[in-house]
Amino acid sequence: MTELLTAAQMRGIEKAAMDRGDVTGFELMERAGCGVVEAIFEEWPELVDDPQRAVVLCGPGNNGGDGFVIARLLQQADWQVELFLYGEPERLPLDAAEMRRLWEALGNTIPMTEEAAATGLRPTLLIDAMFGTGLTRPIPIECARTFRAIEQRDTGSKKHRWLVPFHRIAVDCPSGFDSNSGEILLPDIRNDAEAAQDPGVWHEEVMEKEIYPRLLQVDLTVTFHRQKVGHGLCEVGRRSPVVVDIGLKQDPSGSQSDIAQLVDPCPDGHKTQAKVWLSTYANIAARGHKYDRGHAFVVAGGSGKGGAARLVARAALRVGAGLVTVGVPSEALVENASQLNAVMLNVVDTPRDLETMLADDRISALALGPGLGLGGRTRDIVSAALGCSVIHSGQEKRRFVLDADALSSFAERPDALFELCHSNCVLTPHDGEFARLFPDLAQQIKRAPFGDGISRLEAAKQAASRSGAIIVLKGTATVAAHPDGGASIHSALYDRAAPQLATAGSGDVLTGLIVGTLAGPMASFHMRDSVECAIWLHVECARAFGPGLIAEDLPEMLPQVFRDLGV
Repeated sequence: MTELLTAAQMRGIEKAAMDRGDVTGFELMERAGCGVVEAIFEEWPELVDDPQRAVVLCGPGNNGGDGFVIARLLQQADWQVELFLYGEPERLPLDAAEMRRLWEALGNTIPMTEEAAATGLRPTLLIDAMFGTGLTRPIPIECARTFRAIEQRDTGSKKHRWLVPFHRIAVDCPSGFDSNSGEILLPDIRNDAEAAQDPGVWHEEVMEKEIYPRLLQVDLTVTFHRQKVGHGLCEVGRRSPVVVDIGLKQDPSGSQSDIAQLVDPCPDGHKTQAKVWLSTYANIAARGHKYDRGHAFVVAGGSGKGGAARLVARAALRVGAGLVTVGVPSEALVENASQLNAVMLNVVDTPRDLETMLADDRISALALGPGLGLGGRTRDIVSAALGCSVIHSGQEKRRFVLDADALSSFAERPDALFELCHSNCVLTPHDGEFARLFPDLAQQIKRAPFGDGISRLEAAKQAASRSGAIIVLKGTATVAAHPDGGASIHSALYDRAAPQLATAGSGDVLTGLIVGTLAGPMASFHMRDSVECAIWLHVECARAFGPGLIAEDLPEMLPQVFRDLGV
């Protein structure tokens, strides 16, 4: 899989390369600027032989230096280029200052003001090289005003303005976007005099809902060496960021060893992983018994509450578990028997009944929570289940997936749940359930848009460390974090978008896919790999079905997904 980098990790790789003498900062800047121009012409090839107007917005750091290179290259290609600089030219870093000198041999550097930006015709290209990945605070409001003023320029055409080509390009990431958290950094404009005089345009709600989101609606983002963590957590613009190779290598000293913990949402990487897992499963199925493929046990709720558990069971069976049993209260036995055929049923009225069932060490994985009900009985069931270990060669072999009510029932005492958990446990909260178990971390996520919070990735990693379990924080960008510090982002964004997953029961199906993949004795497959395979399959099933999806459809798409994988 391809790695995702934090801003600090990227800076560390660049510094290591320069310290070794592999490359200079000037060369990196030149390569970056060239890469952006090449990416623009690859995206819009009709512009190669048709020079038009471009505006480049440069900031006070090295991202601005990239902008000077872009402006120079476009000017040399006969484009009409305006360049606006935020900040004092004399305070530019050395490499950026040299790029400014080269640019000014061809064109002017205009101080960035709203008034200056409002003059002239709207360009074909508006290139944001203001702040890039290093920004950890909201961009100054005058930069947002400049961006808006250029957007609103007259097109100089009799056509409707939306029919006149206008492309917004972000260098590394749109300004105002935190490349670590994936959040839009909202400005504090309470003390801004001009904003106070014009509350209809520059009050906080409009900035949040209109101005800043438009900064993110870029047509092309060009980043360097690797995508950044924020790119995997949030959809930046209209397409996936283009990555430009600027000739960097990973630091061989190992100072960036934690980079490997941040794995990107690249579908090809997960597709390869899924094929490996499924080939292993196919080999076992070809020569073995149903128990060789694992026995998954799902604990269900009472009468009228069994639908979620049935979704879990169906998904577990479809994904490859050799045997699936649902444990139900006596009152719900007939209800479930009328709707389940290949799935077995056993009565589980009390925690003691469950313990008796789990004396069978062939039960290799359990799913607890969906439809189980809130309260003390669920807490007792979870405690009993996690206390029934299967130890082989000194290691716990039985695996557990806890979701929904199994999590929310511990909202008042999360530590009681964490005391029961171990590294063979998977907790699969959505944002609301996560907030009940980890209220302090959820609050820090909420603070991220103001520049002083943490990302969902970091929050999930801290939650995994605290609980001792794998955390699957569900969402458009699902994060799988492990107690050892590793984490991966599974984005359903851009061409992998699956908005149809926002339907009742889809999370229960994910729980079933996870428990089904964990049930088999995959000695060659680490637990985290099985979890990641299940998350990938969940999105693929939704994409294969398309609009109109309901949760029951997801398991039924697995055979098609498997065939498409060539398994």
